[in-house]
Amino acid sequence: MTTTNTSPLTGLARRLVTDQAITEEVAAKAISKANEDKISLHRYLIKNKIVTPSVIAMAFSEEFGLPVFDLKAMDMEHSVHTLVSEKLITKHYAVPLFKRGNRLFVAISNPTNMQALDEFKFNTGLLTEAVLVQEDQLEELLTKAVSAMDTDMGDMLLDDDLENLDIEAGEEDDKDTPTQSDANDAPVVKFVNKILVDAINKGASDIHFEPYEKRYRIRYRIDGILGEVASPPINIAGKLTARVKVMSRMDIAERRVPQDGRIKLNLSKKRAIDFRVNTCPTLFGEKIVLRILDSSSAKLGIDALGYEPEQKAQYMKALANPYGMILVTGPTGSGKTVSLYTGLNILNVPETNISTAEDPVEINLEGINQVNVNVKVGLTFAEALRAFLRQDPDIVMVGEIRDLETAEIAIKAAQTGHLVLSTLHTNDAPQTLTRLMNMGVPPFNIATSVSLIIAQRLGRRLCKNCKAVDDLPREVLIEEGFTEEDLAENLTIYKAVGCDQCTGGYKGRVGIYQVMTISDEMTRMIMTGANSIDLADQARKEGIDDLRRSALKKIKQGVISLEEANRVTKD
Repeated sequence: MTTTNTSPLTGLARRLVTDQAITEEVAAKAISKANEDKISLHRYLIKNKIVTPSVIAMAFSEEFGLPVFDLKAMDMEHSVHTLVSEKLITKHYAVPLFKRGNRLFVAISNPTNMQALDEFKFNTGLLTEAVLVQEDQLEELLTKAVSAMDTDMGDMLLDDDLENLDIEAGEEDDKDTPTQSDANDAPVVKFVNKILVDAINKGASDIHFEPYEKRYRIRYRIDGILGEVASPPINIAGKLTARVKVMSRMDIAERRVPQDGRIKLNLSKKRAIDFRVNTCPTLFGEKIVLRILDSSSAKLGIDALGYEPEQKAQYMKALANPYGMILVTGPTGSGKTVSLYTGLNILNVPETNISTAEDPVEINLEGINQVNVNVKVGLTFAEALRAFLRQDPDIVMVGEIRDLETAEIAIKAAQTGHLVLSTLHTNDAPQTLTRLMNMGVPPFNIATSVSLIIAQRLGRRLCKNCKAVDDLPREVLIEEGFTEEDLAENLTIYKAVGCDQCTGGYKGRVGIYQVMTISDEMTRMIMTGANSIDLADQARKEGIDDLRRSALKKIKQGVISLEEANRVTKD
């Protein structure tokens, strides 16, 4: 079909009709409907699937003489979307892509959107040029840009904003902030801020500042594994230490004893990250470790933690009990706090009174009364628990049961109509019961209070983008713990490879659990003083997977590698 010069259509509509993408009647109707809906014609056509985004882009390209840029070839990490505000990006549906000298190139799907270019020019002081892209690709880029602007501070490194990050110290120390020229040295301030921001962007769980005799290194722990990220000159070691101590309101003159502090980094109006800071005097200076505490981890939901369906059902059943004790056990950094807070988040409703005692509080949740244990002033776990029980609690969480006094009060609370959640440091669930006995808790009290024990580890997830099949001999698989039934199910095992989207073939972590409900038979065994081996045998008879078996299930599901299972569990 061809159009005559008398056609009232102009611009995009005329081009689409000329290219026989749509008829004049469809074009006229689309223009009318787009005006009614108060949206642009091209967006109406795409929204109602009348024309594809690629056809629209080609029509605009021919009409305005602009080439179409493929955003799939664009690396978001190198975009300069933070040069303008989130409000401006969403208002004009345009995203800054890159800067060349004094020119800013802006991705748009509608070349007639001159107002966007003008406002970007006004806000940045740069000359702006349009880069034509497909509507669907622009929508995806815009979503990523807006999301990244709330969490990703990496592009701030392009300017001096790193010197002016919104940083607050914790409230644990009431001393005035100390000052020292070393701590306020602008390059040091910028460097330390960059280290903190990069750690958040890379998903690190903690940062290690480590002085040695002839060198200084900084390491991140990502997915449970430490890796070196920087090695600044050894002669600025004192300045780095002073800066971190000032940020966390520590005494910078005291270098002989360990100190604790907190830092709050405000990434945006919507998100703030807390750092728990500890210093320890070593042979060649003070080692500093910053633990990154992100409250959003407790709001992931129980389905994101990696529980098997039957394990999740057991945990949810225990949480629904009005009284009893739920214990989570595992080494430091195995995700115990996140497991407990995920449960507390489920229980956190206006009708319940929830109180927690922790050392220190790692995750802040609104609606929960959280207490920081402070042994220096006499506020121990036991004292906090006594105070809770005088305030009509429904649910109590104790950060860790460390001694007999705390254990006895927690058990008393569980026996008198309260749901108690806590942690211990043991290797598996059966050992937790014998650990309580070794503390001096009478077997009768353990048997009548503990309702569920969760032992856990964190394993690194295989990267979905690059994992490859691992061809292992049958004998090796049997030796690793797989059964003949497992092998009969066409077992496929994957190994880590590594790509540009992951770290050494792994991306993220998943929980590996042993969830043990205390059965009637276990109760009887506890009353007669059974040891952890006897209890483990009974758990096996009741079909409870130990940590090794749970790890093997994750291997069968293609979630972790055999190498990773061996790293975090053993037979």
